[in-house]
Amino acid sequence: NSRRDFFKNTAALSVSAVAASSVLGPVKAFASGQDDPAIVGEAEWGVKLGDPVDKNLYGVPSPYEHNNIRRVTDLLSSGDMYASISMCPIHESEGIITPNGLFFTRNHGGTAHVDPNEYRLMIHGKVKREVVLTLDELKKYPSETRTYFIECPANGSPEWRAPQFNNLQFMKGMMSCAQWTGVMLKTILDDIGLEDDAAWMLAEGSDNAGNPRTIPVAKALDDIMVVWGQNGEALRAEQGYPIRLVVPGWEGNLNTKWLKRLEFSNKPWHSKEETSKYTMLQKTGKAIQYFWPNEVNSVITKPCPEKPWTHLKKGDLVEIEGIAWSGHGTIKHVDISFDGGDNWVEASLKGLVLPKCWTRFSYMYKWDGKPILLSSRATDDINNTQPTLDEETSAVGVENVYHRNGLVTWEVTGKGEVNNVHIRKHKKAQELYHWIKYSFSSIT
Repeated sequence: NSRRDFFKNTAALSVSAVAASSVLGPVKAFASGQDDPAIVGEAEWGVKLGDPVDKNLYGVPSPYEHNNIRRVTDLLSSGDMYASISMCPIHESEGIITPNGLFFTRNHGGTAHVDPNEYRLMIHGKVKREVVLTLDELKKYPSETRTYFIECPANGSPEWRAPQFNNLQFMKGMMSCAQWTGVMLKTILDDIGLEDDAAWMLAEGSDNAGNPRTIPVAKALDDIMVVWGQNGEALRAEQGYPIRLVVPGWEGNLNTKWLKRLEFSNKPWHSKEETSKYTMLQKTGKAIQYFWPNEVNSVITKPCPEKPWTHLKKGDLVEIEGIAWSGHGTIKHVDISFDGGDNWVEASLKGLVLPKCWTRFSYMYKWDGKPILLSSRATDDINNTQPTLDEETSAVGVENVYHRNGLVTWEVTGKGEVNNVHIRKHKKAQELYHWIKYSFSSIT
């Protein structure tokens, strides 16, 4: 028929044109009797009516994307799924915005379901005018929309001694990035006034855990937001509906969900969550308290154990892509190494480059089919650079839980398989690598 004849007559031209584009792999030419049915045949969905527009009045993902979900593991729970965490599939993320349904969730006592009509925010203590605000009263203030990441400080925590997961989602999925809409806390505080000696703020949620945390007033007057919107819609329940704090760049647990009250004082509170946990353990056995900003960090998302190069052939040109972020500011540049950190080349930053926000980086690479040790290293605008694992553990030891930002390295085998490895005390490229490898089937 004419459809088949058209594709036959243009086959040589099409293959020649595609082959000239080195980004794409070899294209199979289908001879007579070997026509590609996906091209010459009629697709099932093209010969019948689709769903009516009123089938899903709130949109849902394609059923073919069923693997793109948050995941949990017993290793990172407290014995149940109430005080636990669900991990964002960052290997599937596109751009810098995490969809609300995939945004990682960390709870200390389950997800609270708050009636917005009964919601109240109390602001008291060392303020000139104590107030109790309803949701509608909060929304009377001028709103802003800003894009920030939120990261649990325990992101990557199982990996201090050696690799534990051959799976990026469980390695680095305790973070996500979103557009947040709400009022700057400074706007509210300018309205009600602070006492001159107000130096500290306590943020507490209305869920059963409360999760009270102490935050310096200087941060409250800088960039903290009281938010009700996420990615263009109301907060989801698991993200603190109807109101949460967003504390840009700082530990995720400071971003109090189901926000109930803000109290101001001249002294910190030393609550349970900032004494027994969320401290920075040192090699001496002592811990630094009130250790807030998340350090400069990066990870390559393609390839990774879930996104290997097993489909590539020798000589294929492929994009290496990843995410960089810093709680101290803006990503300045990202470098990539193919030998575990001995030599580096600069990657390109993609799209928007914003402070305290995910930043995409990219590098086009012609794979020769040989094994490589693939690492990324980010630097922010105040010249903080990711440390090697040796530099990190020599400073704080291996018994820590929080604030791990050492280099992540993927071993890409000659078959294109990708494994999580640790590079320790590595020598120059012409010498032997000393690295610890922990490889097993990817968790799916």
